[in-house]
Amino acid sequence: MRRTLILVLLCAWSLVGTAAADQNATSTGPESAAEKAFVTAIQADLMQRFPNAADAERAGYVRYTGVDDTGAISYANLQWDSVDAKHPSQLWYDKNGKLLGADFSVPTTATSPRPRLWGIDPGRWVEFDGHEHWVAKDASGTITYDLWMPDSDFAKAGGNVEHPSAQTLVAAHKVASADQVVTLFHFPTIWDLIVWVKPNPNGAFADKNPDVTP
Repeated sequence: MRRTLILVLLCAWSLVGTAAADQNATSTGPESAAEKAFVTAIQADLMQRFPNAADAERAGYVRYTGVDDTGAISYANLQWDSVDAKHPSQLWYDKNGKLLGADFSVPTTATSPRPRLWGIDPGRWVEFDGHEHWVAKDASGTITYDLWMPDSDFAKAGGNVEHPSAQTLVAAHKVASADQVVTLFHFPTIWDLIVWVKPNPNGAFADKNPDVTP
């Protein structure tokens, strides 16, 4: 999630005095041979199994964002602790439902080192603090994505961050009624790796892909 949503989270949390990313990526150089092999492998695998957004939804991934400024729409499977190169915690698609990339996650604590997995430079992983995400639908049927709040705020409103309830969003005046919430989940503190599955002239770990437009 190095795309617009995460950039928004970074800015917003810094304003309230809580870091959304305690450690940013420290490696942005060319891909190593091992990294290229990893990218090639997941491109072949994920493009075959999840080429379209509908494939992700059938596999249990849930959409929670709109189209960001890189052209990506994010879907999460809520399996943040499944450290498996074949099952990324997130997949992202373009506005036509074609696969663009994936996020891989590893749960972390304040003392956990950067992951050493799959031959990836540990410096490519970024850390994100826990927060809640939800999707809302109003009485007219309009759906709103990209809604979130930090764990600390959710807890202050009386919520259980591990098992969030729509009633807490009502108490926090985020929605008018619980039935407006169509998706709600906890995004825990994780190490996150962002990889473009669609070939990217700027590299698989780049922020944007010049071949993708919003």
